Amino acid sequence: MSRITALPRALRRTGLATSVAAAAVVLAAGPAFAHVEVESEGAQALAKNVRLGFEAESESDKAGITELKVVLPEGIASADVKLADGPKGWKLTAGSDGYTVKGPALPVGENAEYAVTVRQLPDAKELAFKTLQTYSDKRVDRWIEIGEGGENPAPMLKLKAAAPGAKPEGSASSPEKAAPSPEPSKPASADESAKKDDEGGLPTGAWIGIGAAVVVLAGVSVYVARRRAS
Repeated sequence: MSRITALPRALRRTGLATSVAAAAVVLAAGPAFAHVEVESEGAQALAKNVRLGFEAESESDKAGITELKVVLPEGIASADVKLADGPKGWKLTAGSDGYTVKGPALPVGENAEYAVTVRQLPDAKELAFKTLQTYSDKRVDRWIEIGEGGENPAPMLKLKAAAPGAKPEGSASSPEKAAPSPEPSKPASADESAKKDDEGGLPTGAWIGIGAAVVVLAGVSVYVARRRAS
């Protein structure tokens, strides 16, 4: 009887160990718990003046969040993003490929929440906002991976299809089209000069001939006058 009783106990211990091991594998393979999220109510492609809310979770027990640097997806210029709300003292600075929101360090363990207004969303189905999260002790968490299964997923925003008739507009930072500069004047060709002479009076050759005749006549007059005087 002791052997029969011991067998179920052994099986139970084996089953419990197997369950614990399986759970450990699942936890190890899963993504990190902390991450950055982006939300926007009714986000739609080509929508204008859209408010995007971000929340960066803190996973440090020693330092507070001081900075969030975001790489904007294609179709959104940094000049078209304005800070709508954020922690006290935090400001937004535009960069070449995105923007940075930073300020005084938040209390240890407090999430960083802020919102921006985007002039117009691009015509896309999903947008990725890769984010670098910096703490007061210089620690940096890189939330930049796109696709399922990553340990450091980038914040992703799904968009509804664009409204009928919606069109993309140029960025506010795009310079206005300059007025075409006038073409530099070109010296008239021989054919063009001849054409103008024909339209405006005697040809140039005729005027040259007349001038030469006047000179000859003046010379003859002087010669005749001197002969008479002598």
